[in-house]
Amino acid sequence: MATLHRAGRNIYFETHGEGPALLLSHGFSATSRMWTGQLGAFSQVCSVVLWDMCGHGQSDSPRAPGAYSEDETVEDMKCLLDHLGHRQAIVGGLSLGGYMSLAFHAAYPDYVQALLIFDTGPGFKRAGPREAWNTQARTRADQLERDGLSALDSMSVEMARSQHRSAFGLAMAARHMLVQSNARIIESLPGINVPSLVLVGEKDAPFIAATDYMANKIPNATKVVIKGAGHVANIDRRQAFNRAVLDFLKENQFA
Repeated sequence: MATLHRAGRNIYFETHGEGPALLLSHGFSATSRMWTGQLGAFSQVCSVVLWDMCGHGQSDSPRAPGAYSEDETVEDMKCLLDHLGHRQAIVGGLSLGGYMSLAFHAAYPDYVQALLIFDTGPGFKRAGPREAWNTQARTRADQLERDGLSALDSMSVEMARSQHRSAFGLAMAARHMLVQSNARIIESLPGINVPSLVLVGEKDAPFIAATDYMANKIPNATKVVIKGAGHVANIDRRQAFNRAVLDFLKENQFA
């Protein structure tokens, strides 16, 4: 098992294939295994880097709340790329992983060759919608603390199939990764100057408007809607999802 030791904790990662680096980040309560259906296709053209965020999967779940912050998650991503010798990468993810990819670009734009943003929102400009989102995040944390990992059984497919070491880390991630405090990321969108794929499942109603917003705000973004897919487009419609990503990579000369 490959791990990066950073800031007193171990972060699980794995690599597959050769070519330009492609760092993929999973959604909340999922793990790196949610990308199993993409590895065969993507590793043919890229060096795919998968990892488990702090509190998820095979990574550690430290007690300190600060370990789960947006800033620390971004630093984990940077240190992982540094550890593997990648000074640039295609950076992407789904849901929380997509948001963290945007946060990574905001912090380290020179590291990012392209962005892949799947079924993701960029945050909120107004305090009211942000607090409504935060209330949902805290409710998820309460459920995990009350019911343990069985709380995932009633959630979406990538969550229900995931294996984690404890519910504690997931609850901490809900309180400190999912919860947002400002509009920094949504306001960073017009400054993105790398090729960007913004993709959403046709049935992912909560994120349709967010996808449209990002496609309009990110200069020269490519928008793709995957027919018949819900929130986890890469699992719901694997072949269509893989083709859309590979087409984007080829069009931008990464494959």
